[in-house]
Amino acid sequence: MGGIKKFHIFVSALLVVCVLLVACSNEKAIENSKGPIIIRVATVQPDNHSITIALNKMKKYIESKSNNKYEVRIFGNGVMGGNSETLELLQFDTLDLVATSGSNLELYSDAYKIFGIPYLFKDERSFRKVMQNEDFVNKIYNSTLNANIKGVQWFANGVNNFYSPKKIENAEDLKGLKVRVQASEANVNMVRGFDAAAVVLAYGEVYTALQNKVIDVGTNPETALVQMKHGEVAKYYSKTEHQIFTDILIANTKFLDRIKEDEDLFKNAYKLVNEVQVKEWDKQIQNLRAEAIEMGVEFIDVDKTSFIEAQKPVRDKLLASSEELQNLFKLVQKIQGE
Repeated sequence: MGGIKKFHIFVSALLVVCVLLVACSNEKAIENSKGPIIIRVATVQPDNHSITIALNKMKKYIESKSNNKYEVRIFGNGVMGGNSETLELLQFDTLDLVATSGSNLELYSDAYKIFGIPYLFKDERSFRKVMQNEDFVNKIYNSTLNANIKGVQWFANGVNNFYSPKKIENAEDLKGLKVRVQASEANVNMVRGFDAAAVVLAYGEVYTALQNKVIDVGTNPETALVQMKHGEVAKYYSKTEHQIFTDILIANTKFLDRIKEDEDLFKNAYKLVNEVQVKEWDKQIQNLRAEAIEMGVEFIDVDKTSFIEAQKPVRDKLLASSEELQNLFKLVQKIQGE
């Protein structure tokens, strides 16, 4: 029975993809004969998220500057599926652009694992300096070309810090504590590097887990304190800055070929989407911090020295697994030192 059920699920999923492919193929045939060229963009984020706000600015820019040669359709709120599904649709050329977490792209390229290295960046300012370096980002963006997709822009996605009902001021304070992580080998190894226990939990389960002491520590940007109300059960937020991630706007390579004659227009659009998103993200984070303080959360500035030292063996082990990661790591260090 289990096998039959799985087969039915597989067939249903395949039918959905086929319907989407046929619909989009028919639509593209119409586009070639008359009307604007349709550009389909997907994100799992809601309408009020900084990424969706920025994508809508990009839409207006492209349509206006091209005299409506292009029509940009934004599919937000995960209506085209989760991150995995939208990336698959991108590869099928059903979608043209997808905004997704860099960690989701690790399946397509080891280069994206660089962002999982603890203390890769000195701080968020250094992270942004690195992401503005064309040599570095092009190495990242081009690393997925064999999957027929290519990054075209990056988004700010926050800084991971530790928060807990207990004060965490140095690496020693983490010893023996239970720390929630996503299902990632790099994250599990990071927590073990602090002599703590890694507990894999879904994001939606963190509040209850903190409340019931299933875990002692969460690790997320400030958004979790207010939007997920974690600040109600974890009153100390330590600015350890142990991981800084990025979201990526990634394109289907066939789409990039189709818009080749307007490449400069789109490059300017990608630049705009980054500027708008980063500015909006910073504004939202500032507002969320103020809300968290009103909830009674105490923000703790820590000396990161002990945390960095504890993670060196973890970092070295990950780098030893890949020459590509070693080269990217050296480049990051060079850029940060400039």
